[in-house]
Amino acid sequence: MTLLSKPSPIPGVRGTDAARNGRPPTIDDVAALAGVGRATVSRALNDQAHVSDKMRDKVMRAVEALDYRVNPQARNLASRASNTLTLINCNALDAPPNSYYFAAIELGALRAAAAAGFELSTFNIHVEDLRRDDRLIELFESGRSTGLILSPPLSADLALAHRLIARGCPVVCISPSDEVRALLPSVGFDEEAAGYAIAQHVVAAGHRRFGYMLGIEGHLAAEHRFAGFLRALAEVGLDARAVTALRGDFSFRSGVELAEALLAGPERPSAIVCANDDMAVGAMFAAHRMSLAMPGDLSVVGFDDAPVAAYIWPPLTTIHQPIRRIAARAVERLIEVLLRGQGAGIAGFDTIDHHLVLRESVAPPRC
Repeated sequence: MTLLSKPSPIPGVRGTDAARNGRPPTIDDVAALAGVGRATVSRALNDQAHVSDKMRDKVMRAVEALDYRVNPQARNLASRASNTLTLINCNALDAPPNSYYFAAIELGALRAAAAAGFELSTFNIHVEDLRRDDRLIELFESGRSTGLILSPPLSADLALAHRLIARGCPVVCISPSDEVRALLPSVGFDEEAAGYAIAQHVVAAGHRRFGYMLGIEGHLAAEHRFAGFLRALAEVGLDARAVTALRGDFSFRSGVELAEALLAGPERPSAIVCANDDMAVGAMFAAHRMSLAMPGDLSVVGFDDAPVAAYIWPPLTTIHQPIRRIAARAVERLIEVLLRGQGAGIAGFDTIDHHLVLRESVAPPRC
């Protein structure tokens, strides 16, 4: 960037002391050098009406002389999008949405945004989209959003985090990877501890042979739950051979399909642990269809504490993931970043408490 202690004379443009102190030039410096008002500079830069060709030319020559760069965050805050926060949801192309998770996260974010006088929009993107990162950057730089909230699996994408930081895009992440957590403000809970608590419970009930339904590839939060599950098994002398793990997509349909595969295998598990409640309900549906009694023939555990967990038969033991509170806190963190003008935001992780909800879907195995 070229900084001028005494700007070269520009015909029709008076001098200014802009950039003498080593700071980047501002819109006020441009206005001073061009000899116009701040509002005129803004209208000229945004190609709005009511600016003559002569005045626009003066502004653009001042911009060039100062090597002025438009700050996208400042532009957004001054525009119609200044009160618009965007929640980014991402899922596999062919996968049905994780219905309760997305609904709860949107509701929590919407309530927090409304309470603070902000608007909330949602932006759905496919995890396989080759231009997904560019689309998010365009969303911010176009002025349609003043800040983003990333949910998994995007919140685990280190390369995306670096690109958003470089663009000065305000971002808060929900359940990020450890690497992203070190770079950006984020909110979540201890996923590994939650998986550990589930394993402790089913092991204490006497189970030693398990089926485990993983989430979509790259969903690191769900992978951390599985790591906690394995850690608890190791503490009682059980290794990964005690678990048959199959990968699903968080949908009811995949829960049905995976349960059928697990229960038809040569070493049928006495307990199935699922990465979310939708898959757990699918597993229970498959077990009912196979005339298995629950929890006598099969115990099932879920994750999320979706409303259906309390009404399915038998009522589902699950982890209460505080989704709405996590989303609300993410919005609060993003607003703090915006009000303090912190660019992409200062790293720091807010932990929200979770707990195991004991219902009737777990019992000692019959054999």
